[in-house]
Order: sequence, then structure tokens, then C-alpha cells
Amino acid sequence: MPELLSAASADAYVDALRGTVDRVATRFRTTTQPFSGASREHLQALVDAVDLDGPGCGTPAALREVDELFAQHAVWFHDPAYTAHLNCPVALPAVAAEAVLAAVNPSVDTYDQSTVGTLMERRLVAWTAGRVGFVAGGGVFTSGGTQSNLQALLVAREHALATRPGAVLADLVVLATASSHFSVQRSARLLGLAPDAVRLVPVDERGRMRPDALAIALRHVERDGRHPMAVVATAGTTDRGCVDPLAAVADACDAADVWLHVDAAYGCGLLVSRTCRHLLDGVERARSVTVDFHKAFFQPVSSSALLVRHAADLRLVAHHNDYLNPAGEDEPNQVDVSLQTTRRFDALKLWATLRALGPDRLGEMVDATISLAAAVHDVVDADPDLRLLSPTDLSTVLFRYQPAGLDDARADALVGRVRRVLFDSGRALVARTTLDGRPCLKLTLLNPATTVDDVRGVLDLVRQTAAALLEGEELLRQDEAVAR
Repeated sequence: MPELLSAASADAYVDALRGTVDRVATRFRTTTQPFSGASREHLQALVDAVDLDGPGCGTPAALREVDELFAQHAVWFHDPAYTAHLNCPVALPAVAAEAVLAAVNPSVDTYDQSTVGTLMERRLVAWTAGRVGFVAGGGVFTSGGTQSNLQALLVAREHALATRPGAVLADLVVLATASSHFSVQRSARLLGLAPDAVRLVPVDERGRMRPDALAIALRHVERDGRHPMAVVATAGTTDRGCVDPLAAVADACDAADVWLHVDAAYGCGLLVSRTCRHLLDGVERARSVTVDFHKAFFQPVSSSALLVRHAADLRLVAHHNDYLNPAGEDEPNQVDVSLQTTRRFDALKLWATLRALGPDRLGEMVDATISLAAAVHDVVDADPDLRLLSPTDLSTVLFRYQPAGLDDARADALVGRVRRVLFDSGRALVARTTLDGRPCLKLTLLNPATTVDDVRGVLDLVRQTAAALLEGEELLRQDEAVAR
């Protein structure tokens, strides 16, 4: 069957990939902004115009359509004017490894479907666990930080029920902060915990968990007749990019004998940093850690993992099926420790990247993004039209357009409008969030090739857009006054 990849279609495979690679490379060479600026209505019309029930048009035509429909209007994270979310440009060897993954199509749920792939994933898990400081650690690759956090809290739940006499689901409490990822709240619901199971620990002025407040909160849980199931600390909060004081948090957890989970989805790049690794001091005392290689190791989505200090902890939620992974079988079946069954061999991308670049080079690239953010903080802080709102440990910049004389209400109203105008133009993509109850703009700088001048260009666009919106408001007011 020529439609399927096999020995008979190998030549056609080469032609298809060569044409596709050429077209994508052309996009990279010629793209001048992070998004085409096409309206949602236009894109919807393009999508709706495709007849998915019609006869096939052939592989060459279908792949040209992919280029014209998707690639032409994709969001390009490598462009220096993309500064919105936690998306990074991807390492070249990882992209090449993706092609191998797609063609071979292994599944790393059982050894007999992946063979050496299982062993390579386990080696990478051990390597990452070693970087964390888990000498006898274990783990598994996941689809992303949300799944990693869910599985960590599932294991913590089973551990709490097994070790705390009389504990029931309704009594279990998770302690986190308002800066913790929303997946903590969602996981609590999925795990059947009580509606009030997640208690928020007070934070300091930078949004970091206060260890003294955590100790008090843990005592209050016990006073209320509840059981602390886990504490979730964050190494790289989504908005501020700050790292909780992990060692002091671990002290409080050890004193209360409670599971510490560290969500390092954003901050895991510090594991290879030459200058900022100290920010993770204490992470080795956690029971579980989330890492997102597709945020900080320049990997294509998805490439993430959950790590545990004691490999046996993942067995708390193991399940065996006779047709897949029968109990007692002497094979390294990863489905034993994963929430997924069929699962891509995403570890191959990281393997290729580490072998091609080495961890020290990756660390230099991570450090470059942190240094860039520090430099941009200085630029914003010195700009009379912009207000810097919060420091960061990693690579975010929180700010707003608010020159002298512009009140808070009008500055608030500008945030969403500036972001929307820039997005609709496609010239620059910035994010927005809320800090201390007020909206603000956010830059997330995960491209080590981006320069301070590149970011100055984005800030100039923010300033010009905001000024134009204010000028439009003033003209409208003058027109209304004349009309009256």
C-alpha cells in the first residue's frame, strides 16, 4: 500500500519530507513577524472552505495545503517579537529527532513496543533526577506540567492515605500559593478531594511562599482535624518567574512530615545553569518534582517529566493487565509508572539535544534568557512612560504603560487593548495578566537569540500603540464636545 510508510514507499517518503522541509525552511527564512495578522474570521473561512469529505488530493497537494493554511498563519516562537507565553524556540537536533519519532512511531508503554527507547528514557530520567539531587530517584516522561502535577498529587494522595491513620479523602489538604499553577486546583478536583482542599499560603512581596506562614498553615490543618497531603512549592511562577525559598519550605515540610512537591516546569532550566543553579537549592529535599523540557530545554512540545526522590513511590499507583504488563513480568514496562498507556518516545528529542549540544551549552542558553530579562528590567525601569511592576528570578517582565498624569483606571483599560492591537497586527505578541488586582502586560523571554534591542522594538510598539489609543480617545471626546 503506497499510502503507508514502508520499504515500498521509502522513496515517496523522501520526496514528501524533502518538499515539506524546503517549504518550512522558506518560512523561517522569510518570516518577518511572529504572526500573519490574519483575522479570526478570515482564518475560519479558510478552514471551513476545505472539504474533508471529498476525494483525496494526493500527498504533494495536501502538504502544500498544510504550508498555505497552517504554516503561513502559524505563531512563530523563534521571532524576537514573540514575547508572550512560555514557548521557546526549539533546538535543531530535537526537530530532527521528531522526524525519526514520527516515522518509526514507537510507544514507550511497554518494552516490547519500544525496546531501546525505554532504556533511553529511563537513562534520561536518571540523568535529570541526578541533576535534581535524587540519588535513587525515578520518574517518567509526561505530556506536560499539568499531567506531572496531577500524577505527583495522586502519588502524594496515596501516600497520605497509607501513612496517616484514619485519613479519608475529605480530610486531605494541599497547601500552595496564589502564584501556584492552576493545575494544582484542577488536580485536587480530579482526585476527589474536598472543595476546600487547597489552602493558599501567604506570599512575600515578590509572590514567593513564606516559610513561616507555611509552618503556621500546617499547624492550622492539624488543628482543624484535617491531614496535610502535600505542599506545592513553585520554582518559576508563571507570571513573575520567581522561585519559592525551597530549602526553608522543605524545613517546614520535614517538621510536619508532609510530602513536598516542587513544580519546576518553568524553572527546570536552572538544573543546567552555570550562574543561577543556587536558586534551586533545597529541591533535592522534595519528594517529587515537575520539569518541562519544552519550556526551558528548547524542546518541541511535548517533552516533560515527573521525577520522584524514591523510585518506588510511583508504584503506589501501578496497575497491571494480563494483555499488556502482567504482574511479576521481568520487563521494564513504563506503563507501570505512567498515567498514559500509548505514549510517544518524546525523550528521544532531549537525548539528541544533550548529545549534540551538551548540558553546559544548554545552561549558557538558559542563562542568556535570564540575563536578557535583567537587562530589559533596567530598560523598563528607566523609561518614563513605562512602569516596572515586579522583579523576577527567571525571564519574565511585568510592566504597564503609564506615563506621568495617566491615572490607574485609564492605564488599566489600556492593557488589554494594547495587547489586542499588537496581536491583530501580527507585529508583536505580548501577554497580559493581573498583579495585585491590576492588569499588566507581560513579556516572557525564552529566546536566547533575542537581544535587548529586539525587546526595545517591542516596547516601542507598546508605547506607540498605547499613545495612539489615548490620542483616539481624546479626539473622540473632542468630537463629542463639539456635537453637544
